[in-house]
Amino acid sequence: MDPTTGAAPCSPLQALSIVRDVTTSPPTPPSRRAFRSLASTIVPGAAELDAEGWEDLETRIEAALRSRPPRLQRQLHLLVLALEWSPVLRHGRRFSSLDAGRRTKILDRLQRSPKLLLRRGFWGLRTLVLLGYYGRPEVRHGVGYRAHRDGWAALMGEPDKFGGDGGGDP
Repeated sequence: MDPTTGAAPCSPLQALSIVRDVTTSPPTPPSRRAFRSLASTIVPGAAELDAEGWEDLETRIEAALRSRPPRLQRQLHLLVLALEWSPVLRHGRRFSSLDAGRRTKILDRLQRSPKLLLRRGFWGLRTLVLLGYYGRPEVRHGVGYRAHRDGWAALMGEPDKFGGDGGGDP
């Protein structure tokens, strides 16, 4: 129970799933559809994800947000909803209904906004999407990312100063 609001706790992306949209089959909550269209605009490769890929991406983001304050989680939810509905004023359609070019222009304007709060919100959302997408093992391997606890020393062929395999991906 959140002491400030009295609301029952839920995961950040579950908060995006509270309202069901009966126009799609299977039902997809409007805010989840908005989040996925934002994620697909930030990382175009995300548009090709299947249900399992989206589940993995969202699980990684949920894990990253779990330790964050409920207030921040609510702000993220509100940002996603605001980004979904703000294009209605200019384009007559929600963000998720726009073509990729218009969505990209909207996010480009947002990341360069004179309003610091908007820029911070977008960059936070962008960071989470990048974490969720590129944190997936198949994508990490696909781009050649090989994290190693010894950092650059491992790339230079220096021996592992901690012993063992270095803790990096095989």
